[in-house]
Amino acid sequence: MTEEYLSTSAEETRGYGRQFASGLHAGDIVSLTGQLGAGKTEFMRGITDFFNCSDQLSSPTFPILNIYQGSLFGTEVTLHHFDLYRIKTPHELEAIGFDEYLSSGYLSVVEWGDLFAEYASLYSVTVSLEYTGDNHRRIIINHSTS
Repeated sequence: MTEEYLSTSAEETRGYGRQFASGLHAGDIVSLTGQLGAGKTEFMRGITDFFNCSDQLSSPTFPILNIYQGSLFGTEVTLHHFDLYRIKTPHELEAIGFDEYLSSGYLSVVEWGDLFAEYASLYSVTVSLEYTGDNHRRIIINHSTS
């Protein structure tokens, strides 16, 4: 199943992230793709807003992994947020325990997930953000059929 949205502002992109997050469950693994500056971090902010994560979200480009603690209807939620932009080889992913994190049963969002095609089958959803002009973005959400 594919959904498509058009966003004209950072706040609207965050809103689509919150809306998207309402359908996520523990164990889901999301690939978040798009050019630098396409809105991936704003979309992710919407996801962390939905789950009431109190930590300030920043792009995890330097730390590679941020773990956020949040809640939904009084139930604790753990969210793993990866940014693979600076990872160059599958060996580097193995060294940080990427497989173990993804199989942990927690909700995971992987920015730049498309850089490592060998993991594509693990993603339950792929969200792509594209520039369509000045402040306009196209958000395409593809749900895995497997």
